[in-house]
Amino acid sequence: MISAGFAFCMMGLAFVVTTLVYPYVLAFARKHKIVDNPNARKLQHEPVPVMGGSAVFIGIMVAVLGCYICAPNRAFLRVIALLGVIYAVGFWDDIKDLSAVFRLILDFGVVWLTIVLLGMKIDDFNGLWGLNQIPDAVSIPLSLIAGVGITNAINLIDGIDGYCSSFIMMACACYAVIFFYSGDMMMFGVALIAIGALLPFFFHNVFGKKSKMFMGDGGSLMLGVLLVMFTFRLLSKNSTCAFFVDRGISRTAMALAILAVPVFDTLRVMVSRIVRKQSPFCPDKTHLHHLFLDMNYSHLATSGTIVFCNLLIIILLMVCWKLGAGIDLQNYIVIAAALLFTWGFYFFMDGQHRKNNGEGSAVFKRLSKKEPTAASGAVWQFIRRVVDSRFFGSGFMKDEAVEES
Repeated sequence: MISAGFAFCMMGLAFVVTTLVYPYVLAFARKHKIVDNPNARKLQHEPVPVMGGSAVFIGIMVAVLGCYICAPNRAFLRVIALLGVIYAVGFWDDIKDLSAVFRLILDFGVVWLTIVLLGMKIDDFNGLWGLNQIPDAVSIPLSLIAGVGITNAINLIDGIDGYCSSFIMMACACYAVIFFYSGDMMMFGVALIAIGALLPFFFHNVFGKKSKMFMGDGGSLMLGVLLVMFTFRLLSKNSTCAFFVDRGISRTAMALAILAVPVFDTLRVMVSRIVRKQSPFCPDKTHLHHLFLDMNYSHLATSGTIVFCNLLIIILLMVCWKLGAGIDLQNYIVIAAALLFTWGFYFFMDGQHRKNNGEGSAVFKRLSKKEPTAASGAVWQFIRRVVDSRFFGSGFMKDEAVEES
């Protein structure tokens, strides 16, 4: 068992390790040209290295290993092994560009490995629709489908600067609170470690110019599996999170609320593609974050707005629980709020955008973001100078070693 103080120390260790290894990962990616090249579907105009997830992965692994050394528990080693496998799959995809079907098969394999290694799956509905514990014949297929869905939903939000990392930090913070109050200190520590490892990447990804990197499939798939792990832990019949059921809080509603926007937005995108008689895996620009970009929001403003709206769904769940809403009603409210934002708001604003020959209606223009102020621009440039500085952006290497392309 690890203490809360030790968990925060490991969070700090993850932050420091990621900060220190980041410039070396950046130099490696540029030297070996592991980059994301621009095309009609991409938002960048020049090649950007895609090994940011490697720095995050190293930070998480070192800190989790530190947890194992100081508080030996084989579960920590299983977490390391699991995240290592999915990171390798994603990194392979970054280099070789695997087919969607082949990667989907690998994703199912990794989620199955999560069930086997950690002994966690969705096998308790906690009274939802009168259901409690469910048999393996139902829980295993359900867990496989849900796990692959969550993993790919997280992978698909890695499309603009700051969105994936900020959302995962928010989700990990929520899970950290859940695990802390339920006494699951191991998962509490892992959630904090993920936040610590993601913070340096977030600043480089959003504000960096010389030091900018994308997460890459290696990082986004790894972090998606991390959220799958947390979700399975929350919804497992043997979980300490049963603590919340006794207080009338639906664990399924909590999981849905935390993952609301990426999951329901991915469902909308895939349903829309099927309706258009396209493959549900065919890439396009119909995600919620693309709508905000069309509304002249910056990448940071888009990420912040979407993550804030997801937080509002979580807060709505807590308010409804406090007001005495039952288990079933809590789930219905979360689903309705998620659909309203990811489906209702999207289709309404997309329709407003198409009016006046694509120039947008008065409503669309009124909700579109204005140009940033001089003060915000000055703050942006200051942060950019810090993250691109010799200490944070190029570490202990010479600048030219980092800037080499």
